Amino acid sequence: MNNKMESRNSSREDDFDLRELAGIFLDRKWWIVGTTVLFFLVGVSYALLAPPVFQAQAMVQVESKVPSIPGLADLASLGGSGSTASTTEVALLTSRTVVGTAVDDLQLDVTVEPYRFPLIGGFMARRFSPELPNEVAAPWLGISRYGWGGEELRVSSLVVPQSKVGSALTLIAGAEAGSFSLLDEDGAELLKGKAGTTAQVKDLKIDVAALRANPGTHFRITKERRLDVVGEVRENLQASEDGKDSGILQLTYEDVDADRAQAVVQRVVESYVRQNVDRSSAEAASQLQFVKEQLPTIRLQVEQAQAAMSAYQSRSNAVDITMQTKGLLEQEVAVEASIQQLRLRQAEMDRSFTREHPAYRALLRQIGELESRKSGFQREVGTLPNTQQELLRLTRDLQVSNELYTALLNQAQQLDVARAGAVGNVRIVDAAVVDTANPVRPRKGLVVIISTLLGAFLAAGVALLQRMLNPGIEDPADIEALGLPVYAAIPLSVSTTLPRLRKSRHGTRVIADGRQHLLALTAPADPTVEALRSLRTSLHFAMLEAKNNILAISGPRPGVGKTFVSTNLAAVIAQAGQRVLVIDADMRKGTLHKILGVSAHSGLSDVIGGKLAADDVIHPVPSLDNMHYMVRGDVPPNPAELLMHPRFAQLLQDMSSRYDLILVDTPPILAVTDPALVAAHAGSSLLVTRFGVNQVKEIELTLQRFEQNGVQIKGAIFNAVERRATGYYSYGYYEYQSDGKE
Repeated sequence: MNNKMESRNSSREDDFDLRELAGIFLDRKWWIVGTTVLFFLVGVSYALLAPPVFQAQAMVQVESKVPSIPGLADLASLGGSGSTASTTEVALLTSRTVVGTAVDDLQLDVTVEPYRFPLIGGFMARRFSPELPNEVAAPWLGISRYGWGGEELRVSSLVVPQSKVGSALTLIAGAEAGSFSLLDEDGAELLKGKAGTTAQVKDLKIDVAALRANPGTHFRITKERRLDVVGEVRENLQASEDGKDSGILQLTYEDVDADRAQAVVQRVVESYVRQNVDRSSAEAASQLQFVKEQLPTIRLQVEQAQAAMSAYQSRSNAVDITMQTKGLLEQEVAVEASIQQLRLRQAEMDRSFTREHPAYRALLRQIGELESRKSGFQREVGTLPNTQQELLRLTRDLQVSNELYTALLNQAQQLDVARAGAVGNVRIVDAAVVDTANPVRPRKGLVVIISTLLGAFLAAGVALLQRMLNPGIEDPADIEALGLPVYAAIPLSVSTTLPRLRKSRHGTRVIADGRQHLLALTAPADPTVEALRSLRTSLHFAMLEAKNNILAISGPRPGVGKTFVSTNLAAVIAQAGQRVLVIDADMRKGTLHKILGVSAHSGLSDVIGGKLAADDVIHPVPSLDNMHYMVRGDVPPNPAELLMHPRFAQLLQDMSSRYDLILVDTPPILAVTDPALVAAHAGSSLLVTRFGVNQVKEIELTLQRFEQNGVQIKGAIFNAVERRATGYYSYGYYEYQSDGKE
């Protein structure tokens, strides 16, 4: 049975948590809606005012194989891979050399921008549509220092001292067409000039190619460090392969200036293609140099072979080669010529590859195979007569040397032609282009949606955070769970007759304006007054067994509304025909006099101090004869000691016989000990707690403080209850009054 009850209670707690979460959002719906609308407007403003960013695109193709150098076999046939690594080409495409060439050609290290009016200046300049060629927008409201659209300033060259690199200079358009003055960052004039001419002062030189602007328009000119500009362009330049191993590279660049973005991409791809051609030309030149270095050596071998052949023929009387020897000679010459060419290729590859490279190892395998065939031929030659063997050797050496020399001569001529007309393995497929109708950023719809959702999430998060940081009690059941019965839950009144309040670090304070602010008199039909009437009924039965008719009212901290409750409760009890006396026992900061619109002088402190008699400081409330009051009096230096004086006890005893109820408003118990001193004389004591302000631990400490002084709190008053989507006031009170009709 107990397990079932615990399970049911746990289920209710889970349901309550979900309802409380929904209630937090509903209770703060206007905050959430307002914040969301604000973020929506910010998103719309950003989407409209932010400068559009354009993207330039270009496409280049990298051939899968590099064209063979004329006269040399393709190294790919030796087993090496001829495909170009995309990562290598992407790195080359975005290298400092390639990008730096574009920066130099376009002079991107010189930035020029007109001054724009804050926030809306760029928006208005982009919306300007000239009706005539080279038209400039008129200054808005006569503010000519800003550019409003149509301005143009082209600087063909700018040379500044090293100390001025990175510093913003200001160029001001003059009254005469094309004239200008240049100022430094401090506003001092550096020089004057005119468009189309070079202006120079010492180490500063500027050449303005074109200037079109209203007189007085300011331009910001900056000479940036070349390395910084190259690095910035490289960061914004994106290169990637379009598909795996496709050899198609896609290049993109984003900039607020569409023309500049297109120019940067076009210059980069052109520089990349030119650099690729230069690499091919350099390779051919390197091969040509190697071939020319080998020609003298091969020519010497030819001469030596010819001399040896002539000498042998003279000694042997011109012996002829037999048919069998001629066949072996042709085969051996072919093999030896191939070996010699491969040896030359090996010498060339030694400059480019390691011995572990696949192409190099394949070359060695081919040489080994040919050497094996050569050994076989030599074994056959060994069976011939000596004269035939010697004649075959000399003839072979001569023919091999001649063929190799002839091949190298042809190769040198072809390489010379290839070097002069070299072509690379890269070509431009699509030139740079920009879609000016569709900027890539900002994506207006997405920006508005994200900003709106962000506003909603932030508002909801702040609402939850406020609830977490201020876990004040919002349900009287939490108070009753501490063993303290709740006599009444008083809803928060919105009546305009309430006294004006001021927030301070010490709590809520009432501002005196000389007028009476008893809600029970000014708005008797208010739900707050109805709740006080319910409290009046509960107190009537609760005090039947009390030792006297003295009721002490206190609170845990300042600002819970105990004075409001005390005065208005006294008013509704007086309206029921009972004689009530309200005493302000908070001699430090009591505010009873402010609610009643009277002076704080001549009150309780004067009576206890023996300066005045009780009858001299007790006054009736106007238009409510059954209710009397006693203000706090002058602030004494020792309020607690006065409350312990026998005169205070005698005062309460005397007044108890003269009134049906003595209601004593006391200070907060967690601040001072005065409430415990007053409650010791009272037959009943009530604790005022405020909705959403006091916490459970705070109330526990309050009860503990009273118990330590021998005071038993009879019950609690839950004050200033606000309407909640889920909570006590959502179903606790309704307005019910006459509409004046029968």
